[in-house]
Amino acid sequence: MAAPRAALTPAVLALVALVAGCGEGGDPTAGESDTGEHSAADASTCVADATPVASTPDSYPSDFPLPDGTVVFAVEDRGEDGVIATGVTRTPFEEVLAAMNAAEEAGFRVTSGETEDDDAEANWTGNGYVGRWTIKKSATCPGETVVQLLSAQA
Repeated sequence: MAAPRAALTPAVLALVALVAGCGEGGDPTAGESDTGEHSAADASTCVADATPVASTPDSYPSDFPLPDGTVVFAVEDRGEDGVIATGVTRTPFEEVLAAMNAAEEAGFRVTSGETEDDDAEANWTGNGYVGRWTIKKSATCPGETVVQLLSAQA
């Protein structure tokens, strides 16, 4: 029997770099091809335009407590590399940050992270998953917050 992964695999780390987009105000799709083949969902979608996904893959941690009012409008299953879910909420950034950090109460422990004025990111583990979440104030939708959750089964 294989031992459970205790850390992010190289493939998951590559996805983390893709969806992070934090730090220097970077665009998670910068330098990507125009086909969007390697990019995560468009983070400029507003709540008013977001259509909730109808379903999520079995490998998605459906019990991860996203902030109230989050509309998950894109889920990309990348097989063994994990799942990227993108959502948006009208909940203010500071409240979203508190909610994401409170996911520990549901068994998802933050292992490291960084917070800036307009964005935050953290690695997490729990309930049979490892991953990373990123949040940022929407650049196109005043008062809204974009939430991205990367997850892979541990």
